[in-house]
Amino acid sequence: MSRHLISRRALLASASTLAFAQSRGKRIPVGLELYSVRNELTKDLMGTVRAVAKMGYEGVEFYSPYYQWTPAYAKEVRQLLDDLGIRCFSTHNGARSLSPEGLPKAIELNQTIGSKFIVMASAGKVENLDGWKGVAETLSQAAEKLKPLGMRTGFHNHQTEFKPIDGKRPMEVLAANTPRDVVLQLDVGTCIEAVSDPVAWIDHNPRRIVSMHCKDWSRDPAKGYKVLLGEGEAPWKKLFNAAEKTGGIEYYLVEQEGSDYPPFETAERCLAAFRKLHG
Repeated sequence: MSRHLISRRALLASASTLAFAQSRGKRIPVGLELYSVRNELTKDLMGTVRAVAKMGYEGVEFYSPYYQWTPAYAKEVRQLLDDLGIRCFSTHNGARSLSPEGLPKAIELNQTIGSKFIVMASAGKVENLDGWKGVAETLSQAAEKLKPLGMRTGFHNHQTEFKPIDGKRPMEVLAANTPRDVVLQLDVGTCIEAVSDPVAWIDHNPRRIVSMHCKDWSRDPAKGYKVLLGEGEAPWKKLFNAAEKTGGIEYYLVEQEGSDYPPFETAERCLAAFRKLHG
């Protein structure tokens, strides 16, 4: 009986190890944060999404103006995505979308377009660490409502959340005061500009970096964020390894705020650079 139990436990451990290895070997899809082509999107949303799909992106992330869509228009967008064979991975939102009053509309729109992640990308004006604990409470309450629907919420950092307040970074407050199913969506460029180590951040928050904005940043003040992927300070090989080994990454998102090229060409060049850097 003892030998049987040991053998069974060994078998289960082996199966678990195999499942993990298979998940590590799974190719992670890459999409485009549509803020990268915001002017084009404002002029012609459908045409812009078609152009992005033609480049080879496997999905998109819509940002906050989507919240003003009607349910009927959201259905049109979903039909387009389905026709193109791409997905809406997630949406970027202001604090209102995650509030008790605003969340039902966000849920309806996200379910319609197929998004599983309603990410807060702006908390508004937050004064102190207690204020950030309040943001964490909003996210926690939203997470509880989303879980039965098979959906999740999260927070997308900018520079502010990695700049210490009274010796503590707001992102640390959010991580410590939210359940582990609240995603910590990492914006690489802003993390680096705020003099934080994005690889260390991933390693300290295992399984919570479900998505990552692949945006570079240069120390050259004449360039800043206006560089193509791979032309700035980000250690992409280390980032990809940490995201896939520890972070729990499910999809990558390219995001750019400009370059020496027009927006569509910038997005296309960044996708080619991503594929070369990632392998």
